[in-house]
Amino acid sequence: MKMAVIGATRGIGLALVRTALADGHDVSALVRDASKMPPLPGNLRVVVGNAENARDVRDFVEGQEVVCDCLGTGKVTQKITMFSRSAENLAAALKPEQLLIAVTGIGTGDSKGSGGFLYDKLFMPIVLKRMYADKDVQEQIIKSRIARWIIVRPGFLTNGPHTGKYRALVDLRGIKGGKISREDVADFMLREAKSPGFLNQTPLLIY
Repeated sequence: MKMAVIGATRGIGLALVRTALADGHDVSALVRDASKMPPLPGNLRVVVGNAENARDVRDFVEGQEVVCDCLGTGKVTQKITMFSRSAENLAAALKPEQLLIAVTGIGTGDSKGSGGFLYDKLFMPIVLKRMYADKDVQEQIIKSRIARWIIVRPGFLTNGPHTGKYRALVDLRGIKGGKISREDVADFMLREAKSPGFLNQTPLLIY
């Protein structure tokens, strides 16, 4: 399988690149700085570019079967548009047969209010408000303009190990938070890339 990963140098993106390479797939990684991509065994193509640049995204996704958007940022105190801009560029570039798997998070869309009291009432409105406002726009673009998509909403991320044992939930009644390791998010994304079971759905991942 030909898989393209945006946001590949750290976090979920790097875990996904490692997982997909170990499973024998051809992986392309879009990175701003090639020096930040560690050397990994397997068929890896590193492409220098920017997810907010339409031409970079168009050229990067050409010929790929699955595109995974794993963008993240630690700059949560300023206005954020990178997630929605990336989605705009992907919507313009992807063909109907290509699958997009995008990572957003607990608190986007109809998962709002599922993070527990402290997260929903304090952390989200005070710390993450700007980031999740853009993630909401990102989800809307994906749902309305891309034919084949899966939006993955991880719970609270950890650096724990791969277990392969987690829940992927679309019915969030009674859910108030939950953790998931980045390695297990990567595991789920690769599973869905190989055999989509949540096509055009927004599964929440927690243990």
